Amino acid sequence: PTTLPPTTPPASAGCSAVYKPVGQWSGGFQGEVEVTAGSGAIRGWTVTWRWAGGQQIISSWSATVTTSGSTVTARNANYNGTLAAGGKASFGFTGSGAASTPTLSCTATA
Repeated sequence: PTTLPPTTPPASAGCSAVYKPVGQWSGGFQGEVEVTAGSGAIRGWTVTWRWAGGQQIISSWSATVTTSGSTVTARNANYNGTLAAGGKASFGFTGSGAASTPTLSCTATA
């Protein structure tokens, strides 16, 4: 039998996302999310989270944001999806309801 030489796995093309509160007022708030590529370059990213208190997205920028019930999905804009390893992109939004810090999930397109 033929033995193949070991191969080095490709660098991780994952991503992470961090929520940063920007401002809050009666009945609304503004937030920003920073996306960071993992140890490999990525061609796109998607960040998802669930609101726990009935919050709604009013407007967004630097991402395409959609909602389904309490679930929010943000996909990169055409100009900020390609990131080098460790590269960063951010997007922002305004929302209605009480500000809270959601738990984010980031999925990368390699």
